[in-house]
Parts: sequence; C-alpha cells; structure tokens
Amino acid sequence: MITAIDLELRAGSRILLSEVTLRVQPGDRIGLVGRNGAGKTTSLRVLAGEGEPYAGAVRRTSEVGYLPQDPREGDLSVTAKDRVLSARGLDQLLREMEKAQTAMAELVDDRAREAAVVKYGRLEERFAALGGYAAESEAARICSNLGLADRVLAQPLSTLSGGQRRRVELSRILFAASDAGAGGKSSTVLLLDEPTNHLDADSVTWLRGFLKSHDGGLVVISHDVELLDAVVNKVWFLDANRSELDLYNMNWKKYLEARATDEKRRRRERANAEKKAGALMAQADKMRAKATKAVAAQNMAKRAEKLLAGLESERQADKVARIKFPEPASCGRTPLTAEDLSKYYGSLEVFSGVDLAIDRGTKVVVLGLNGAGKTTLLRLLGGMETPDSGSVQPGHGLRLGYYAQEHETLDHEASVWSNIRHAAPDTPEQQLRTLLGTFLFSGEQLDQPAGTLSGGEKTRLALAGLVSSAANVLLLDEPTNNLDPASRQQVLDALRRYSGAVVLVTHDPGAVEALEPERVILLPDGTEDHWSPDYLELVQLA
Repeated sequence: MITAIDLELRAGSRILLSEVTLRVQPGDRIGLVGRNGAGKTTSLRVLAGEGEPYAGAVRRTSEVGYLPQDPREGDLSVTAKDRVLSARGLDQLLREMEKAQTAMAELVDDRAREAAVVKYGRLEERFAALGGYAAESEAARICSNLGLADRVLAQPLSTLSGGQRRRVELSRILFAASDAGAGGKSSTVLLLDEPTNHLDADSVTWLRGFLKSHDGGLVVISHDVELLDAVVNKVWFLDANRSELDLYNMNWKKYLEARATDEKRRRRERANAEKKAGALMAQADKMRAKATKAVAAQNMAKRAEKLLAGLESERQADKVARIKFPEPASCGRTPLTAEDLSKYYGSLEVFSGVDLAIDRGTKVVVLGLNGAGKTTLLRLLGGMETPDSGSVQPGHGLRLGYYAQEHETLDHEASVWSNIRHAAPDTPEQQLRTLLGTFLFSGEQLDQPAGTLSGGEKTRLALAGLVSSAANVLLLDEPTNNLDPASRQQVLDALRRYSGAVVLVTHDPGAVEALEPERVILLPDGTEDHWSPDYLELVQLA
C-alpha cells in the first residue's frame, strides 16, 4: 500500500532518519511514537505525499487519507456536510440533482422539462452507483459520532471553530475509508496525526472502535495511550537521540515490555564491553613502557576501540523543555471584565448574555459541548474577534497572554527566532536565546519557519512567547494538545506555580486539576458557578 525505500529525512542540516525502509500493508495498524521534534509529523507528511524526502523514494499503491494536525487549506465557503460528502464526489452530484429537480418543477416547455427529467435520471444513476442515500446516511452517522451536530453540518466551514473544522476533516477521511472495495475491504491507508485532539470522550471511544476494525493500513501519531493500546498491532519508535526508527511487530503493551527489555540489554552489553575494553587499555598502557611490546600494545588498544565501536549506540535521556509561566505584572483588583457578550455567525447564535469578571490571580475553567463557543469566548477576551453585542473592558495594568489551540498567534511564514522576537521586542537578544534553549530550540532550528514545526514544537514555541511576556491574565486554549507526556507534565507544573489569573479551555482533566480553579463558566448559557469536583466528569465530555 505504501513503501518507502532508503528514506532519509532532514530538518535543516539535522538528520531525522537515514536509510530507512518502511512498508504499510493491509491490516497494519501502526503507532508512530517518539518525543516532540523527533520527526513524526515530518515522516507522516512524506508518507502522505505532502512533503518530499531528502533522499529515497516513496511509492503508494492505494488511496491515502491524511489528517494533518492543523488543516488550514480548502474552500471555507462550502458547508461542512458538502466537505464530508466530497470525499466520494457526492456533494456535487447532490447539488446538480437539486438543480434538475427545480428545473422539472419550474420549466413550462415540455421539451426542456423532459430534458431535465432525463438529466435527473442520469444523475440519480451515478448517485446510486456511489452508494446513494445510504452513503449520505453513513456520512451523517460518522459526523454524529465525532460530535458534529446537524446544525453544524449546515454551516459554512468559515463559521466553525478550528476544532470543528478538524473534526469535519476527520469525518471526511473516515467516510472515504469506509467505502469498501472488492471483497468488502477498505483500500484506503489512513495517516492520522493526533486524531483525538478536540474530541470528547464518547467520540474518542467510537474512533477507537472504527480504527480497530479498519482493514486498510493505518499509521497514527498519538499521545493517547489508551488509543494506542486499543488499536495498534505494530509500533514504529522514532529515537530523536539516535536519528533512527526502531520497528516492533507487536501491540502496544508488548512493545513497552520489549523496549524496556531492549534498554536493559543495551546497558548490560555496554557495561560488559566497557569493562573488557578498560582491562585491555590498562594492559596496553603497561605494555607501552617496553619498546619491544609497543606493537602489541597498539594492537590491544585497537581491539578495545573495536569492542566499543561494535556496540549499539546508547539511548540518551530525552531532553525536556523547562516551562515556567511569567511572573505577572502588577495590576488592579479586576484586570479584565466582560459584559453581556454575544456572538453570531450569520443567523446562528453561538452564545449571548455572557458576563465575566476576572479578578487578580483567579483561576477559571470554561466548559461546554464542542461548538458551544469556548474558543470564541477566549478570542473575544483576547481581542482576536469582536463581539456582536456587549464589550470587553481592560482593567488597570492588564497584560494579556493568549495561547491559541490552532497556533494562530504564530506567524507560520516567519522563523522561530522572528516569532519570539515579535512576542518580546524589548527583551535582550541573549536572554531570548537562552529562553528558546530551555524550550529546546537552538542552532539552525532558530531559522526554521514556524509552519514547518511539528504540533508539539509549535506548542512549545507559542508557550515560549507567553513566558517572554509579563502577562497577568493568561487565556489558555487546550495548552496540552500535541505534547508528549514529559512536556505535558511541564505545562501542568507551570500551571500549578503560576500566580496570575488564568482562563482555561481544555479536554484534559489533568490540566484542570493542576489549575485548581475557583470558578467555572458553562457555555452557551454563560452560567457562572463555584468550582466543584463534580464538574471534572464534564471536562472530557465537554
């Protein structure tokens, strides 16, 4: 289905992979894992044909359904329903059938009306050949299972949140993959980059079942351990320290056991080899004192070097970004207030009548079902959008820091360095370079366009921009998305330590627990309540 031969991938001059041969075959459900920045997203882009390898060749013999972390392309004027149906060409057929139906009803001329009837018949035959109304019903079922209500499907993509658009793209890909070919088996290879982002708990459960039953190929990047455990039957581990890809033909639990055993073996072999090499070098040093044994000493030293050179490279400890949110600038008692906020997209009301007062140092969580307007509320508070009614009032000394789940605060065309310089224009250069180093950006990577970074790297860069500020109110929209477990833990620790005010949107219960909120805002009604642990159950569902 997909074969990559002698594959070499690079980021600038940094080698991500070298001379690797990969195959995705029917029935393979592969988990592509590794630390943020190891090259997982780059690898998936190349397998999908969205990027070119530095060397080697990729051959695809099947249809590919590729879900990037940040889908930004496409015509945003089309409805969500039409976007999903376009996976099988049904959207255009339905529009043409509707036009033909209108013509049949309105045309007076018999000949013209008869031509419209014939045209409608041809269109309906093509529609039936592509699955017809059963396929349309199947698309609606997939959308519903991924949390896309009928009212959302009727909206243009331009009116949807980033999370909703991503679920539309996932629905489209799964709809295409469910079109079984000969023998009732799918011929589509799914390449999915963090597919559970923006999904509620019920949708994640449904997705696990879909992927587990998918008989085409699958390569999935995910930090959702439960998804990997339930779905994958093979694991590709991308080791950033060694620029190598280890292939494990086993499920997730056996992979974890095998990798732990492999690590123990490496350490044991290295310890034994170093002990033997040390003994050989000590003996060679003694023999060098005698001129008659100089050649023998040299040979013994070479033998020791050869012994060490034959070892597999030792896995180094993974580096972790050191994240610490800024010391908040001084401000008044209530640095941010919102009164009677409402937002509409066309005739669709997102929410209305939302009042909010963010006091100094207060911690607030915003909850609501997907599409209830959580991201929209943060964008209004951050000045990224304008409310249709009501107002946002800055208080004395307000300094906002906004983390956007779609990374729209980053300039994707500009370099890593340009982005951080824009976020902190008055900060000394060396201080910024040191800051970027703590977020694992250094050397040539500072010149890398932000748009080419992985999702986890974009998250780290956006968080570095927040750290460089002296914000006293942080607006955080899914700050733990795309992060590996170690980096996620750093964000959670930073949340615990931050003394400024926070307004948090998240599906991650761990982030809420770390924040220890005092209040909760429930959308779309805008109801405010004191935080209670009972609300924690709603976090994953919201």
